[in-house]
Amino acid sequence: MASSEVDQKFLGKLAKAVENDNPLLASVLFKILGLSINLSQQLLKARKHRRQDGTPTAEQLHLSFHIIWLSREGLVLLEQYVVPMVGNYVELKVLAYKLRASFYHIFVLFHNTPPVTGGSGSDSGQDPPASASRIDKGKGVARDGHRPEGGPVAPPPGFGPEPPSAFLMKPGNYLPTAHRFFQEAVQLADSLLWGSHSLRLSVKTEYAAFLYECVHDTELSRKVAKDTVAEVYDATEGIDNDMFNDACELVTVLGKMMKRGLPSSTNNTSRKASGSSQATQRTTDPPPPSYQEQQQQQQQPKQGEASAPYGMI
Repeated sequence: MASSEVDQKFLGKLAKAVENDNPLLASVLFKILGLSINLSQQLLKARKHRRQDGTPTAEQLHLSFHIIWLSREGLVLLEQYVVPMVGNYVELKVLAYKLRASFYHIFVLFHNTPPVTGGSGSDSGQDPPASASRIDKGKGVARDGHRPEGGPVAPPPGFGPEPPSAFLMKPGNYLPTAHRFFQEAVQLADSLLWGSHSLRLSVKTEYAAFLYECVHDTELSRKVAKDTVAEVYDATEGIDNDMFNDACELVTVLGKMMKRGLPSSTNNTSRKASGSSQATQRTTDPPPPSYQEQQQQQQQPKQGEASAPYGMI
């Protein structure tokens, strides 16, 4: 996300590089860097405090409010001061487009309507149809078909269908916009950066995570991860030690993403195959020698001991 360590490294390095030519751009990049460091801490807390039942506590709500506010402020700085000024920079342009997609990724996770991380139940808001097997036994309330006058009463702000964080940002479905920004960032990284560039790997890694977590397209997520790893091994450009270490870590993450969503039967099949091969190897081993054969082997002198003089061993 916007809190990626690779992104933070490039934010600091590129802000220092443009400080003499464009002090305003450098100052904004340093502000986004500080915001990103704070945001990474909040996202780590939110991941630790995530509950299985999906009901947020007061602490989780306050944490999500802080995350949404930080992302909103970072997006404002990015769109107003960074994106219009990155036309002459290669890495900074890719980073700006990637950060914009990352901020919208956070909006999808914490502020989307409908939520993308909830259960698989119906979100239509309609009551389920009554069962046809139920028979009216005359004990219900008599209804003459007259509908009550007046419309529904709207709930107070913060207690209705709108998310509790509606006071920070306008509620809505941010998933299509985030997906479009990720596609633009990926296309830009593919055209401007080589296969083993750590910033390019950062874009592809978060895009694969976005496809898995938000779009719920496991096949495309695994394909993006697999193709990215293949492009890293096919790259021939040289990189420094720092970028090499970052690339190794991101390739490890991508390798794990290649296996997400796969059925567990594949692992069980491989275990059974290894177990059967070990059993076959045990059956093909020769039987242990008998007691008489062991006595004969002990009485016969070894070939090396007969030719070696005393004291040479």
